[in-house]
Order: sequence, then structure tokens, then C-alpha cells
Amino acid sequence: MANFLTDVSRTFGEYLLIPGLTTKQCLPSNVSLRTPLIKFSKGQTSPISLNIPLVSAIMQSVSGPELAIELARNGGLSFIYASQPIKNQAEMVRKVKKFKAGFVVSDSNLTPEHTLSDVIKLYRKTDHSTIGITDDGTSNGKLLGIITSRDYRIEKDDHDMKIKDFMTPFDKLIVGKSGITLSEANQILWEHKLNTLPVIDERQNLVYFVFRKDYDSHRENPYELSNPVNKELRVGAGINTRDYKDRVPALIEAGVDVLCIDSSDGYSEWQQDTISWIKTNYGDKTPIGAGNIVDGDGFRFLANAGADFIKVGIGGGSICITREQKGIGRGQATALIDVANERNKYWDETGVYIPICSDGGLVHDYHIVLALAMGADFLMMGRYFARFDESPTKTLRIGNNYVKEYWGEGSNRAQNWQRYDTGGNDTLKFEEGVDSYVPYAGKMKENLDITLGKVKSTMCSCGAISLQELQQNAKITLVSSTSIVEGGVHDVILKEQSK
Repeated sequence: MANFLTDVSRTFGEYLLIPGLTTKQCLPSNVSLRTPLIKFSKGQTSPISLNIPLVSAIMQSVSGPELAIELARNGGLSFIYASQPIKNQAEMVRKVKKFKAGFVVSDSNLTPEHTLSDVIKLYRKTDHSTIGITDDGTSNGKLLGIITSRDYRIEKDDHDMKIKDFMTPFDKLIVGKSGITLSEANQILWEHKLNTLPVIDERQNLVYFVFRKDYDSHRENPYELSNPVNKELRVGAGINTRDYKDRVPALIEAGVDVLCIDSSDGYSEWQQDTISWIKTNYGDKTPIGAGNIVDGDGFRFLANAGADFIKVGIGGGSICITREQKGIGRGQATALIDVANERNKYWDETGVYIPICSDGGLVHDYHIVLALAMGADFLMMGRYFARFDESPTKTLRIGNNYVKEYWGEGSNRAQNWQRYDTGGNDTLKFEEGVDSYVPYAGKMKENLDITLGKVKSTMCSCGAISLQELQQNAKITLVSSTSIVEGGVHDVILKEQSK
């Protein structure tokens, strides 16, 4: 006979936070949202931490390179979706890593014998306005000059004009020498009022460019999530349990910071095999997240397999119909509480802390705080990020409303059958996700600032200015159906409705 759990499967909407003592230190400006991304031992810190506790879902309609760049600039992390050819996914990772790397390897280069026409074609192809002019047209050839948009006029100059006739030649350039620090390079940019500083080696070969705009960008985004050494933006990538032996090496070569197995059911030997292969071949240099699971047994299985973080949640996503189709899942709040308790036991027993990621079940912004208070270290969100300009889908007008397309990885449109792999040669037999729209919301940063403002304000009301304090001190209560009604607008006629 089946085992029956005595607890009720509950959602975030069935809980509220009870206010704690708001001290004079409890100001939103004092709140830290920094949180560990991957596991660590007692007495140590996580090798990679997030500056805000949000990551974007491993979905075609969410996590492309543009959203990954913008989210990393604001302190979070994206996982580039895996349901695409390996080469394409690796190129998306490279695009994020190259966006703002401090020291940038030039991938737009020509020779002095090329023409203005070649410059224009290269600019239109790469959108790079700074072009390195080297003796052989490569990124590490002998630097002979540079071209920027100020060196020519498309409308008036002869497109057959040789680059050597209008480039800024080497003897007029201010350059940095190989080995220079990023701080020193930025100081030269400021002292000489430059936009670009070429960095060369002892043989005058081009090594890097350093751009003033990258320094300005970092000042405007103080929570930017980047590698502290080379200032490359952090980016993750999804993988599956089928082609990982080919996909993982390509992603690592592209510079990925962390991987995550994308699956609706993480409690499987397929994930155990995938983690084992990665750890055997790459050790701890390549962190790997696993999931999804909904109970303590699933957590223990993946923890013992070697997962660096574990995702919690099955069937709670806004476009997920796994519970309807298969009757599999658990209320997100109940699942998270159970897994967090098991994670804490594992920490006490082993001295190893494995972060957990709450994936799905969010409706309101305050649910983010509830999830964090219940033990999540960070949250994975799809619908939230799909609404923004930076997501990869089209903005459409339907009636009087602007919307963006949003579809699940378990839908026929995504054709991501590997995510629902049960072994054998089966492909996607039935859908576990839908194809839909979400309301268009504009730029990510503006919306994210509002959401994080709510999170920080709620934490202050709970008497917490860090996520650790929130998890230790938060008070949470169940609410009745009538209490939920009481918490909304009631017994009034809204002015908009009375017109």
C-alpha cells in the first residue's frame, strides 16, 4: 500500500509574515540580499554568491544572452536554455562573457589594406564600433592602429578608401602594456580622456582592449555579478541528461560559470550519472545544480550524488501542467519547507551547506520573501522575466494590450523532450507545459528595482537586514480563506470601476 503523508500540500498564498521588531538599523538601504549559489563547508564561504537572490529560468522564452547580461548587471544570474544546438548555446554564453569583460579580446579586426566598405560590413555584423587594425587582421597580430566611428563618415567618405589612409595610427595611440591591472588601465583612460585603451605585449601585438564605457557601466550597476579577477559577467547554462558529454565541454570552453540540469524530475539515476561524469572529469571547478525535487528524500539523493545546489518545485510554474497531466508534484511552500529542513539536517551532519533554489509557485512579489524565509537561498523565475524587453520573445499587440510570448519547455512548441527524459528512445508524448502570453512590462531594471524595493521593505518589517536574519527570525502564519479576502480591497467601490 502507498505511503500517505499527513501534511497538507500548501502554496505561498496560504501564508503571511508576522511583523518583527523594526529597529533603527532596519532601513532598506542597509539590507543585504547577498546569498550563496553553490555549496560550501563550515568555516568557508560559497565560491560564487549572488548579489540578489534571483535567477532566470532555463527556458527558450526567458533566458537568452540579452536577459543574461542585464540580470548579471543587476546582481542576479541567468541560465541559458539547453533546448537548442550545442554550438548555439555555447555562442550565447560567449556573448555574455564578452559583453563587459574588463580586458576584452578584440573580435573585430582588419588590416590596413582593407577598405571603409569592409569596416562598415564588419560594424553591421558585430555592432562593434572599435576595430583593431593589425598586420594580419587577427585579434593578436601586431597593432598598427585602430578605427572608431569618429574616423569616418559613411555618407561622405569614399567606401573604397584604404584603412591606412584614415585610421588612427599606432604612433598616435596611448597604449597599456601587458600585465597592467584593470585599475591602472582605468586610470589611464581617465587621465587621458580616452574611450578605448589598447593593451599590447612586448612585441606590439594586440592583447586586449579596455573600454571607458565598461567602467561607467560598473559604476551605474554596483551590484553587478562579475568575476572579481577579470570582471567578466557571470552566466549559467542548462544541460540535459542525454548529450551532456558533448554539451558540457563546449559550455566550459565558452566560459560558463555554473551548470544546472534542466529536468522536471530530479530524483533519478539519470541525474546521478550526469553529476558523477561532470565531477569525475572536471572536479569542483565546474559547479552543477540539480533537480527538481519536492521532498527530503530527493534532496538527500542529489546531495549524495554531489550536486552543488538543488532546485525545489514540480508543477508550480505558471505555464506548467505536470500536476494536471501526471498527478505529480507538491504545493511549493510545503515542498520548500520539507527540503529546507532536510538541508539543515545535512548541514549539521556533514558540515556541508547546499543552497536550495525555489522554482515556481510565485504569484505576488511578497511570495519571494516568504520563499526566502522558508529556507530558499535564491529563486528561479520564468514568467517574471519573460515580461521584459530583454527576454528573447516578440512584443505583440493583442486588442488594446501589449504582451510577450511565453511558453513552457514541456510544450509542443519548445519540443524539449530531453527535459522529461525517462530513458529509452521516447520523445515528447504529451505536453507538460502550455504556450501563452504575459503582459509586457518594459525594461527589466525599472521593474526589478521595484520588486527588490518591496523585498527589502518587507524584510525590514520582519526585523531583518540580511537573508540569514530573515530565515532565523521570521514569523510565518497560515491564513484562512476569509483572511485572504480581508487582506484585499473590500467593501468599497473603486473609482476606476465607477466610471
